[in-house]
Amino acid sequence: MSMSVGESDDDGPMSDINTTPLVDIMLVLLIIFLITVPVVIQTVKLTLPKVQFEPTITKPENVALSVTGDANGCQVYWGMTPVNSTELLDRAVKKLKFEVEKVGGEAAFKADPTLELPEVHIRGDVDTPYRCIGGTIFTMQMAGFAKVGFISEPEAGTAVTRL
Repeated sequence: MSMSVGESDDDGPMSDINTTPLVDIMLVLLIIFLITVPVVIQTVKLTLPKVQFEPTITKPENVALSVTGDANGCQVYWGMTPVNSTELLDRAVKKLKFEVEKVGGEAAFKADPTLELPEVHIRGDVDTPYRCIGGTIFTMQMAGFAKVGFISEPEAGTAVTRL
């Protein structure tokens, strides 16, 4: 707060503005905003995955599935052959057993940790409900496949980079 003491040569009106109340109001508003903003913005702290496009290495032992569907039902294709959930489970178990026996059985996997089981590559239509794709993932995991991945089409003009 400013105060004039004594006599001055100016006999005109005082034109200085007292800014102390303005600063007080601004500080109060700043404190209010600092308190209310974290309350309004409620988020769960997550570490989201980084997006990357890697070229798919197609091995003959990998299983390629295509999943389509709508509100009426789901359709899964093993290669180009349509299968229902029971046939999918039976074919997956047979395929996995065949691939394990081809490399020498379970003992070969225990002896050589570099051996890899076949993978499942799922191509899901954009309009397919999640329950169709989720059911396919569940069925393949029940059969014993540990690696299930999704095949996507990168946007035009995007570069393939490793993160």
